Amino acid sequence: MTMSQPLLSVVADIGGTNTRVALADGPVVRADSIRRYRNAEVSGLPEALRMFLAEMGERPAAACVAMAGPVRDGVGRLTNFDWVVDRTQVAKATKAETVAVLNDLQAQGHALEHLPDTALNTLLPGQTASPQAARLVIGVGTGMNAAPVYRLGNQTLVPPSEAGHITLPLQNDEELRLMDFIARKYGMPGLEEVLSGRGFEHVYAWACEEAGSGTPLDAGAIMQAFEAGGDPLADRTVALFSRFLGRVAGNLALITLPFGGVYLCGGVAQHFGPHLMKAGFGEAFADKGRFAEFMQQFPVWLITDDYAALTGCAGLMSEMLSG
Repeated sequence: MTMSQPLLSVVADIGGTNTRVALADGPVVRADSIRRYRNAEVSGLPEALRMFLAEMGERPAAACVAMAGPVRDGVGRLTNFDWVVDRTQVAKATKAETVAVLNDLQAQGHALEHLPDTALNTLLPGQTASPQAARLVIGVGTGMNAAPVYRLGNQTLVPPSEAGHITLPLQNDEELRLMDFIARKYGMPGLEEVLSGRGFEHVYAWACEEAGSGTPLDAGAIMQAFEAGGDPLADRTVALFSRFLGRVAGNLALITLPFGGVYLCGGVAQHFGPHLMKAGFGEAFADKGRFAEFMQQFPVWLITDDYAALTGCAGLMSEMLSG
């Protein structure tokens, strides 16, 4: 391998249902190599990695795994599936010398440096900032999480986080009633109990109880009812969801000062993308009293690339191997 050839890595993104695996040349994922494995149909990640590499006939120099769950010291447990992912097992399965295991939102953060403009939809324009400015990535899908992204020279740092389990920020009686409903039905009223797929369903169920009418629906049916029009419960649910997301994003922006931008990602965020601004996201984001004008500095984008976590894994390996 010459110095001009990027090193080969295998990258994986493990969700609660599926695992996606691909090869990457430096920070670039080979799109034609992406394979999907159903978690329930393999014994664990090592089997999926061995199957993939046998099909590809490649031996990578590095391996990076992003997973939907907390990771500590190279070991993590999936939040919504009974898998434990261990860096040593990944190394054994791939025979790679450089191995990393990280939370999937950290991988999204590592992807930001490598995403094309076509993978981003602008929600709020903000102001131009230095390339080294901090950024913030917020994931809303099966779960919810957020993490700052820092550039230190040529290296990217994305500290781990479990932000989805902090308590809901409430501002009025309506939201207090929602919190009481969630506490009564689902336990601790964390962000994820509103800002996730199941959280969206929780809000609609609460709206039904408040109205004394309607039947709780799944997330897809709620969104279909909203888009079709004529369902005031769906309208109320989308407005509350968008307001909470805007408020939480604004709160986190004040904590981390991401002048480089706030990036929303995840399947639920993508589905809400076309509706967020009309439903009050922007107003809630900027609703910070005398700091409302200050909030206008932060651009907000929606990531539309479904494979961004794989790109983030590739970017991290490229930095580690070149460092």
